[in-house]
Amino acid sequence: MAALSSSAIIGIVGAGAMGAGIAQVAAQAGHPVLLFDAFDGAGAKGKAGIVAALAKLAAKGKLTSEAAETIAGRISVCADLSDLAPAALVIEAIVEKLEIKHDLFRRLQTIVGPDCILSSNTSSLSLTALGAALDNPGRMVGMHFFNPAPVMALVEVVKGLATLDAVAQTIVETARAWGKAPVLCKSTPGFIVNRVARPFYAEGMRLAQEGAADMATIDAVLRDAGQFRMGPFELTDMIGHDVNFAVTRSVHAATFNDPRFLPSLLQQDLIEAGWLGRKSGRGFYDYADTAAKPEPIEAAPRPAPKALDVLGDLGPASALADLAAKAGMVLARLGGPGMIDLHGVTLALTDGRSASEMASACGIGNLVVFDLALDWCAAKRIAIAAAGQCSADALDRAIGFFQALGLAVSVFADVPGLAVMRTVAMLANEAADTVYLGVASAADVDLAMTKGVNYPLGPLAWAERIGLCRILTVLDNLARTYGEDRYRASAHLRRLVFAKGRFHD
Repeated sequence: MAALSSSAIIGIVGAGAMGAGIAQVAAQAGHPVLLFDAFDGAGAKGKAGIVAALAKLAAKGKLTSEAAETIAGRISVCADLSDLAPAALVIEAIVEKLEIKHDLFRRLQTIVGPDCILSSNTSSLSLTALGAALDNPGRMVGMHFFNPAPVMALVEVVKGLATLDAVAQTIVETARAWGKAPVLCKSTPGFIVNRVARPFYAEGMRLAQEGAADMATIDAVLRDAGQFRMGPFELTDMIGHDVNFAVTRSVHAATFNDPRFLPSLLQQDLIEAGWLGRKSGRGFYDYADTAAKPEPIEAAPRPAPKALDVLGDLGPASALADLAAKAGMVLARLGGPGMIDLHGVTLALTDGRSASEMASACGIGNLVVFDLALDWCAAKRIAIAAAGQCSADALDRAIGFFQALGLAVSVFADVPGLAVMRTVAMLANEAADTVYLGVASAADVDLAMTKGVNYPLGPLAWAERIGLCRILTVLDNLARTYGEDRYRASAHLRRLVFAKGRFHD
């Protein structure tokens, strides 16, 4: 199916931040836009915001003044909903209440033509339920933009149970023509991004509850070793805990209380205290002008070891051997279980067990586990944890080794999976289930997570880089340790491991 032609009229209902942003996107793509808001003056205010945004683009040289004026001229503020009659596509961006949206769409279907596509920018409501209000639910489709709509590339195109394939594909092509990165998915709790991203917040909060490290340190490890743009605590402070917690509760309830989406008591406490994040001046962090910025805890400098043995294949940590050699250490490569012997302490990449359990199973007293890094050459920090059996001198040798490679070292309590490995494994697991349940393709899931929430790599591609067998091992160890269904591995992931397959062809 082809995209709507640029001469097609686009109707927008709701002139708040999202509605105005979508109107700007459509107008920049060349469409005449009809902007309506039920509140007096809201439509004019929304257009004024668009004009100001276009003026800023012109001031930065991204648009000419003439182009900015032309784009603004394509947007007409409507006085009545009936003015949207000539629209080929109407996108609503109003309050997230099903009954209010139902009323709007019932009215719209009597105003627009029979071929007009009706779309919702909802981030949480069922498109099947929204379509049920229509005489022809086949023309209802989700078009979920991310804020700010003119900047964020991702658009989730969401099919309800009755949505016609031709309608969904038209919206996919239209979003692409608007310069966006569309992904197609079925209507399911959280769609793609809000479903797959839940573990990013949940595992960080759980690590804090378990006393793995303080919040600033957990944030720093995920930024500096996992290369996420932000850690879970600073990100939820920015989003707003009322918003983030509501999405988590919605997905949890809509999946019949699946423990994978269990909300955090830590976040609930913040909401009860009125600490909603940046917008209230206090969340996980204090944003008062006089508040000191919390710094991550890192180990004091230790001497660098002079020699090491690489025992077998280090897998995702293979680059450590080359970095050690460049740092001037004498290196011997021997057979073994994929560990590093510093002649007094053994280092192992976490496999989802605690360091103490791994040490007991391997018969190695002085064992230190280390976390995953996305790119060892670009990483700035690493988390490590020592087995309970490990001596202080042995831990010092481990710290000195990573510091010699140019890494800040944050010592965690002995929690299973540490921070990056545990988070990435859970993200990959949820992404695998999203594919397995037919919600979206593997390619669209990875695209959604990189374009929608700026992940450094799609979780399925990241899992393939680490090794699917390793990811499965981490999940199985977490599930066994905690005895919780929360960490159950996706059947799709398990099947691919046994079949030696991949998510991506």
